[in-house]
Parts: sequence; C-alpha cells; structure tokens
Amino acid sequence: MDTNKPTATILQTKQHFEILDGLRGVAALAVVTFHFMEWAYSDYSQNFIGHGFLAVDFFFCLSGFVIGYAYDDRIAKMGILEFFKSRIIRLHPLVVAGSVLGLLAFLFDPFGGHPELYSTGKVVLTFFCSLLLIPLPIIADRGFNLFSFNAPAWSLFWEYVANIVYAFVLYKIGRTYLLLLTILAAVAICYVGYHSGNLMGGWSGPTFWDGSVRISYSFLAGLLIYRSNWIIKNKLGFFGLAILLFLAFVFPFSKWNWLSEPLIVLFYFPLLIALGAGAALTPGLKKVCIFSGKISYPLYMTHYAVLWMFGNYYASNKPGPMQLAFIIITSLILLVAAAYLVMVFYDIPVRKYLTDKRKARLAKQKAGGV
Repeated sequence: MDTNKPTATILQTKQHFEILDGLRGVAALAVVTFHFMEWAYSDYSQNFIGHGFLAVDFFFCLSGFVIGYAYDDRIAKMGILEFFKSRIIRLHPLVVAGSVLGLLAFLFDPFGGHPELYSTGKVVLTFFCSLLLIPLPIIADRGFNLFSFNAPAWSLFWEYVANIVYAFVLYKIGRTYLLLLTILAAVAICYVGYHSGNLMGGWSGPTFWDGSVRISYSFLAGLLIYRSNWIIKNKLGFFGLAILLFLAFVFPFSKWNWLSEPLIVLFYFPLLIALGAGAALTPGLKKVCIFSGKISYPLYMTHYAVLWMFGNYYASNKPGPMQLAFIIITSLILLVAAAYLVMVFYDIPVRKYLTDKRKARLAKQKAGGV
C-alpha cells in the first residue's frame, strides 16, 4: 500500500496544454509592449497596440479553463485549505518580488519621481498593502493605482478573489448554474463597456468595480469551456493562434470600443481558448511554448518597475520615433532576460522550498494517522 497516495493526490500536477502556455507568453509580451506605448501615445488611437490591455481578459479566461482542468476533480479530496496553499505558493512569491522592485523604483528612480512628497509611514503602509494584495490607491505619482508599487497586481487581486469564489462556490455547481452566471456576467460586461466607453478599467480606485466584472465573465467563461469540453480540434498550430491572438491587441482603438471590446472578450477569447486547447503542436515548437508559458507570469509581475522609470525618462527627454523604438525593443529583451533570472534564482527555488516543506508536513500527518 502506498502511504503517500493522499499527498500525491494533493500535490499532483497535470499535463499542460502547451499551446495555451505559449499564448500566455504572447499575451504577456503584448501587455508589456502596451504599457510602454501608452506612455508615448496618450491618444490610444495612435497606439499600434492600443488594445493590449485586453491581454488581461485573455489571462482571466485562460485561468478559468486551467483552474477547472487542474482542480475540478481533486479539490474535494485535497480540501479548500490545501487548494489555497497551492495557489498562494504558485502566485504569491512574484507578488512579493514585484512589490520590492516597485518600491526600489519608487525610491531610486534616476529619471525623476517625488518620493520625498510622501511620509515614511505612507510609503511603508503602501508597501505592506502591496505585499498582502490589499488595494490602497493613495499615491498620486502612481496614478492612484490600486497597488502603487506594482500596478499589474490589480489583476492578481481579482485572480485571488476568483480562486476564493471557485473554492467555496463554483467547483460545486453544475453547468446549468455556471452557464446562468456566465450569461449574467456577460450582461455586466456589456454594461461596463457601454457606460465607460471601453473595458480598460479595474486598475485604479475609481474603476475598481470594473475589474470585478472583467474577472467574473472571463473566469466563468474559461471554466465553462472546460466543463463543457468545448475543445475544437484544429491544425492552426502555435503560430497561427498567436497571430489570431495578436490581432485582438492591434485592433484599432475607436469610438466603437464600447461594442468591439465586449465582443472580443465575450466571444473571441473563449474561441481562442477552445482552439488553443485543441490545436496540434509541432514537436519543434514545444520548448518555445513551454518557455513562453513559464516566463509570462514573472514578466508580467516584474516589468512595471521599469515602466515608471521609462515614463519619467520619456517625459523629460521626449525621444524621437527611431530612438523610442530602439529603447522599447531593447527594454523588452532585457525585461524578458530579467524575468528569466527572477524565475530561475527566486521564484522556482522559493516555490520548491515551500512545496517541499508542505510535502514533508503532509507525509508526517499521514504517518501520524496510520
């Protein structure tokens, strides 16, 4: 008899959908590029990747699919507490890293910034809230972001909320109720798009609740795709699907955003998830997709410290188009390299350490219960 079986059940990992991993990396690069470009072009209609922010909605939809695939058949056995531990070990080390990097960029930005305008207590409180993912939009020099030292963490806040709702409610309900909730969330997405004129909100205090609507629909849609087995077999491959995904981000920014953006989120992204799950991957691209998937989260959670410095540099120096292109392309390459180093020398070792400690504790509990 294998006495480690319960431990294995709790900590087992499943086969990955490599093309979906690859697409996650494409979306991460898109959102980083978008963040650079929005500093240079405040008029989003002039920004070639003006809809790059929709990558977050793609992340949310992919997250719903992956969480359903990874946990639907074992969360009851592992328990809610162990589920939360799994998610915290997977997600939170980079929340901490992003907060630390963001604080350092705030304090020591060589191109500007005004940390002297804020009391030590306010900075410490903001940093503490960033570490714990507690929204606190109080720093004016950071655009009143929910998380002033790492702006992209707003989506992680809602990711955590979605995981909590999944653990207590969503994993228990059948497809009929899940479909009903998804339809209600779709109505809410349409309302937000019409009321705000776009789906860009969620990152700041005034747009806080827009984030709840964005995570609600896309996470539910991804979960519904998995549970309904809406997987479309196809031969588009990684490059074909990557191009289709990229088209959503370079779709022209216009007065019709209130309509076009909900349509992309409601139908196009779920379709790409279904196609990505069913696409055939050529062996030569497997390593590319795996690397793309692994680097996506470290890149997303560590890049924004550099963005604030870039913004202050751009405001002071106003580089021309050629110089701007060189700076952005070079920065993207360096940010990917930096994200890789953070992943290899921090994220993976920390997660391994925490997982090993957890395995030892579970094994000890099992041995004590025999």
